[in-house]
Amino acid sequence: MHGTRQDIPLLFESGSSYTRDVEWGSMNVAFEFFPAGTDTTPFFKGLPDDRCQCPHWGYLLKGRMRIKYADHEEVIRAGEVYYLAPGHNVLSEEDCEVVEFSPKGEYQKTMKVATSNMAA
Repeated sequence: MHGTRQDIPLLFESGSSYTRDVEWGSMNVAFEFFPAGTDTTPFFKGLPDDRCQCPHWGYLLKGRMRIKYADHEEVIRAGEVYYLAPGHNVLSEEDCEVVEFSPKGEYQKTMKVATSNMAA
């Protein structure tokens, strides 16, 4: 399977933020864009520790993001690949564009909570 950004269905859009997401086999594949200052903390309210519990593997195409865990933080910069362990939140320090892979199942449970929080 393969596809371009435009081939992947739009899951979420608000202002300049968007998530394009598709299920391929046992993974979700996403193209995402978040403007500088985006903090995911409110999206994951209600999950354990109010943090995303889904692991993600990805590549940061553009920008810089700070990953906040309960006991430490990491900074990911454009051109770097990454792994986000369960129990994280993300702060976009610059406009960020990513390609991300997440396991099907855990991703859907997480997005159900995040979508509900964004709608509230």
